[in-house]
Amino acid sequence: MNRNYLYLTMLMLALAGGLFVLPERNNEQGTLPEELMWDIVQPTRYATTDQVARMIIEKDPTIELIDVRPFDEYTDFSLPGAVNIPLDSIVNENYQDYLGIQDMNAVFFSDDDIKADQAWVIARRMGYDNIYVMRGGLNCWVETIIRPEKPDETASRQEFEKYILRKGASMYFVGGAKMDENTGSKKTNVAVKRKKKAAVAEGGC
Repeated sequence: MNRNYLYLTMLMLALAGGLFVLPERNNEQGTLPEELMWDIVQPTRYATTDQVARMIIEKDPTIELIDVRPFDEYTDFSLPGAVNIPLDSIVNENYQDYLGIQDMNAVFFSDDDIKADQAWVIARRMGYDNIYVMRGGLNCWVETIIRPEKPDETASRQEFEKYILRKGASMYFVGGAKMDENTGSKKTNVAVKRKKKAAVAEGGC
């Protein structure tokens, strides 16, 4: 575990400890603190940019992308089909319907991991399952999907195969999907609709 990940984990644990102040109505069926502490350190709560790109391209109906950055940043650049729920609005009752959709995997993302991690901790404390964080955020998305770097000639076959897949994804997002010419993004404003919150089984993205 590198120092940055250790620091982030400690920050998330501190945040989790402070979530006892969430409104009582959210704590009634929320995640127990000791369970949350365990969940925070599990690598399975992350989705890679490659996984997210594949699900978008394949039009996976189970993925729900949630951009937790401020609205002005979201309008500048976001992932295709993502909805915008700023971090400070996660506890807003109107937006919580997006976190409890049966058989859907909600993937939080921001520029890096920090805000998305905070959103994940808040949502998990409130009792929501099947929520994930896109590791590395949009910075990693641009680096790995939009502008993948060709491996050295001495790289392994696996590295070249990964590059070919990423190059194909880059062509899809920048050109094939006819998105924003500067960022390869297509944005969706949140239109709040009441959906029944349902408990779903844990699963990977």
